[in-house]
Amino acid sequence: MAKNLIIVESPAKARTIKNFLGGEYEVVASKGHIRDLPKSSFGIKIENGEFKPLYRVDRDHSQTVKQLRELAKKAETIYIATDEDREGEAIGYHIAHAIGKRPEELPRIVFHEITKSAIEKALKNPRSIDMNRVNAQQARRLLDRIVGYKLSPLLASKIQRGLSAGRVQSAALKLIVDREREIENFTPQEYWTIEGLFNKTVEGSLIEFRGEKIEKMSIGSGEEAEKIKEAIEKERGSFIVEKIERRERKASSPPPFMTSTLQQSASSTLGFSPKKTMMIAQKLYEGVQTPNGVTGVITYMRTDSLHVAQEAQEKARQLIEENFGKEYLPDEPKRYTTKSKGAQEAHEAIRPTMLEFTPEVAVRYLSPDELKLYTLIYNRFIASQMRDALFEVVGVTFASPHSKFRATGRKLIFDGFYKVMGVEDRDKLLPDLEEGEAVELTELKAVQHFTEPPSRYTEASLIKTLESLGIGRPSTYAPTISLLQARNYVELNRRQLKPTEIAFTVIETLERHFPDIVDSGFTAKMEEELDEIAEAKKDWQKVLRDFYGPFIELIERGKREIKSQKVAIPIGRSCPECGSELLKRRGRFGEFIACSAFPKCRYTEQIEGEEGGRKSDEVCEKCGSPMVVKRGPKGEFLACSGYPECRNTKPLSRREAKRLDVACPECGGEIVERFSRRGRFYGCSNYPKCTFVSKFEPVDRRCPECGYLMAARSYRNREVYECIKCKHREDRQ
Repeated sequence: MAKNLIIVESPAKARTIKNFLGGEYEVVASKGHIRDLPKSSFGIKIENGEFKPLYRVDRDHSQTVKQLRELAKKAETIYIATDEDREGEAIGYHIAHAIGKRPEELPRIVFHEITKSAIEKALKNPRSIDMNRVNAQQARRLLDRIVGYKLSPLLASKIQRGLSAGRVQSAALKLIVDREREIENFTPQEYWTIEGLFNKTVEGSLIEFRGEKIEKMSIGSGEEAEKIKEAIEKERGSFIVEKIERRERKASSPPPFMTSTLQQSASSTLGFSPKKTMMIAQKLYEGVQTPNGVTGVITYMRTDSLHVAQEAQEKARQLIEENFGKEYLPDEPKRYTTKSKGAQEAHEAIRPTMLEFTPEVAVRYLSPDELKLYTLIYNRFIASQMRDALFEVVGVTFASPHSKFRATGRKLIFDGFYKVMGVEDRDKLLPDLEEGEAVELTELKAVQHFTEPPSRYTEASLIKTLESLGIGRPSTYAPTISLLQARNYVELNRRQLKPTEIAFTVIETLERHFPDIVDSGFTAKMEEELDEIAEAKKDWQKVLRDFYGPFIELIERGKREIKSQKVAIPIGRSCPECGSELLKRRGRFGEFIACSAFPKCRYTEQIEGEEGGRKSDEVCEKCGSPMVVKRGPKGEFLACSGYPECRNTKPLSRREAKRLDVACPECGGEIVERFSRRGRFYGCSNYPKCTFVSKFEPVDRRCPECGYLMAARSYRNREVYECIKCKHREDRQ
């Protein structure tokens, strides 16, 4: 008897769906993209103003395609069930072509959650593959290929091997570099404030509260502040309560998560990188063990919508009334709309699929990190459907004949959604006061301040900025940040993104010769055009034509006009880590020595100058001289520039154990980067209890053959993922 065939993307998703359906369905995975542009060539044929992508099935997916074709021949009906975003639509289109079917022939099913009811409903309501969405994804893929294969080699030839550029990547990097420029050019400004400590005795107890002078004047020096302070001191005993203002302030319940806000919240509250957040969310979406068997416990995690299904809202309201009482239930269900441009409101926000699977129940089934993220999603969704919190805010003005101070206080009247999420705003209570009564000024002080530069972007704040500017889409935020780090354009330092020397060189070159590529407005406009293609408002070929002609003219001009900035002089030594030739290069802060195999090998050393090493931001705690970065047999370390008078040294902690946000497959500990006399390697943070090591960098990816951890490496001039145990390989997407 012929079975119906359902084709999904991931093996985990296939296993979960198979558990829900009877024996008449066969569920198989394509394992991601089975057709794509070739890596070894441009892969786009341009004739008469038409752009034809030259897709091909790569070697690693040939067996998968063979299996799909054999199953398709026997199947009664073939369902395409790839993810509901544009990329999933395009994958479904490529699957149809790979198995020899026309896309319009195959029923397409979509679902926001992987639960039995959602799958059964989707099978009853199939649609066709949406070619407008496919073409939007094709346009994105071809635009990225044009930029990547035309601009990246130019940067590599003019600046340094291994460099790359991209529409979203370069616009994001410019934001980071511009912020660093602001910090470097910032000049602190001194200012002073006058603060007073007042008190009142209530039932025998002395209550103190602090107020700040409120007259609008700029106090720019300590001398000026002292004069004002002396004048106020003369009126110390003449302060009265001049005015009391009371008002209620609402703290609105937060909307449920979408991709960007989930990544931001997980970063700030859990310390998860965007990459780690999406990896865990993918597992929760595709299916984990629950009391009801393996099922998806959250809705689709790549979304820019805040829409919530009516059925889910009703269940949430029922849970709130039963667990917290009617006073926590709004009169009407709360509905949210996103301000994001091009948001796809037909999708849903990220929410739990089963409210009975509470964090208290989930603790028995989920790993610690899975539980943390699931709890964050669960509580946020419940809070989004609860009443707003209510505060009483009190403002009191204290006046003397020639000056005024103001103190503010607040008190939580009704906790509302804080009942679930916890109260973030602490009560700051003032004593009961009446207008006209005297208060005692017990202490007066002048406080010095300095204006501060803007802080560097964190991963969370960069995602928020990209979203607000319309740069990229939910699926691109995490890969973009990971790519910037992988290309050595930025370093993660105390959870902040700091651009490297080469990032400044690349951005300065792009600003001068390719301003549109790094312009956030231009990049956002391209995203809007891709949205219009998906909505059948624009022709994808015309969008490509409008971009390609002017861009290629700039490439040709760049080949002629961009002066070579390469300083790569062989020094006659071999790299101690990989054996390749060492070169002397020039960076933003001078010359240094680097391995010629960059970016595969990142070995560097400093050329000894007057201070005997590279400058650092630290100061020697023994003599006050600047510290410099030196390299010894065990790697880089900090040393005092006052040597030999001062011999203070200390380790450079960031080189000791760089954490990869990857769990050890043996014991669950963290994988860290380490160094030995033979070079870089990766091992478990629980050494010596756990002796797991890998020569190549492990990634958050499991082998589809044996389930073990995979590593990123180069193999026969290809960038691949390779299983650390069974050596199974897949091309990197």
